Amino acid sequence: MSQQTIKFVVQRQDSPETKPYTEEFEIPYRPNMNVISALMEVQRNPLNAKGGKTTPVCWESNCLEEVCGACSMVINGKPRQACTALVDKLEQPIRLEPMNTFPVVRDLVIDRQRMFDGLKKVKAWIPIDGTYDLGPGPRMAEAKRQWAYELSKCMTCGVCVEACPNVNEKTDFIGPYAISQVRLFNAHPTGELNKDERTATLMEDGGIEGCGNSQNCVKVCPKGIPLTTSIAAMNMETTKLMFKKWFTS
Repeated sequence: MSQQTIKFVVQRQDSPETKPYTEEFEIPYRPNMNVISALMEVQRNPLNAKGGKTTPVCWESNCLEEVCGACSMVINGKPRQACTALVDKLEQPIRLEPMNTFPVVRDLVIDRQRMFDGLKKVKAWIPIDGTYDLGPGPRMAEAKRQWAYELSKCMTCGVCVEACPNVNEKTDFIGPYAISQVRLFNAHPTGELNKDERTATLMEDGGIEGCGNSQNCVKVCPKGIPLTTSIAAMNMETTKLMFKKWFTS
């Protein structure tokens, strides 16, 4: 890389109520920088490209190793994790925006509460009847465990929701991540006891019928989770449950 500086165009917003605006930054180049380290450089010396003093850019991060999902943002038009977005591999100027599917708190910080509400709705957990030691639980077959592990990598980062054209202000589609988590917890030997209850939540408004099969989610997922496979599997399970209810009612 021949440039000695890196140029950023950042979409900023001072509060949830104010309008967004853009601000340009230019920072010294160092090899192997990621977007987070570049934002830290701006934080240390908050000057815009014109040399004017400004407020540091706000963003969210935690693990810095693509595990927590906190640093999700739109980088050069693509939703992804800022910690694994290497400056050397990005076209300049590097454009940073918050994910617009979620409410903006400030600058690049967004509120992912809708995702956690979605996990509550589909009951994405294994219920227990106490915290005492019940001994080892039932074992999962190795072949089943391997694909279930892939589903368990979900970081609730929001990238699949941002990329999905069916998640917008005109729909209440829950999103790919929640559907995949239903498949994960239904596969658990103990979680399977509540399988019908979980699956039924996907048959409600905003459930699996809201998926338009655009397949954007599986293309952008930073963990490579087979989201479309999960959606297809749960589509079959909801159909089975529908017939089951018909014949038992």
